[in-house]
Formats: sequence, structure tokens, C-alpha cells
Amino acid sequence: MADKKRYTFIEKKESERGMFAFRLAIAAGALFAIDVFISFLYRGAGGPVTGALAFTAMLLAGYGFYSGMKSLSEKEVSAVYPVAGTILSGVVMVAFLALYLGGI
Repeated sequence: MADKKRYTFIEKKESERGMFAFRLAIAAGALFAIDVFISFLYRGAGGPVTGALAFTAMLLAGYGFYSGMKSLSEKEVSAVYPVAGTILSGVVMVAFLALYLGGI
């Protein structure tokens, strides 16, 4: 005989701070891609434009990582966006670190 188990799926609301962290991670990734494109376009002589874009993207990724980590501790909310925002922000920060260390 099969057991009659009942599963309950509770609809959890999305974390506002987690969605914000995810959006920041997407923006930082987009700025990273734009920065790399401009750098290739100008053959490494992008000047202050590429530096300003990279610095802005690093700040966004750092704050996105911080916000994502803070949103992971919220109760009764879905953890999809906080986890995705935290991981994506971390990946962008590591990519910038690799780019910086490769340039030295």
C-alpha cells in the first residue's frame, strides 16, 4: 500500500532586498561587458571612461553582494533572488579582480 502523504507548498513572497541585489548584479555585469567592449574598441586606450565604468561596476557589485548577504537572513521570504544576486555579484567581483591582477 502506498502512503498517502500530503505535501503543502507555501507561497513565499519575494525578498525586496534580494531583488535589489539581483538587479545590482545584472547592472554590474552589464557595465562589465560594456567596459570590456569599449576597451577592445579602443585597443586598451579607453582612458578615464573605462576606468570610471569599471569603478562604478565594482561598487555596484560590492553593494549587491552586501545587500544579497543581508537579505539571506530574512525570514518567510523566497531565497531565489538573494542567492542569485549574491552569487552573480561575487562572480562579477572576481572577474574584476582577475582583470585587475592580469593587467598588473
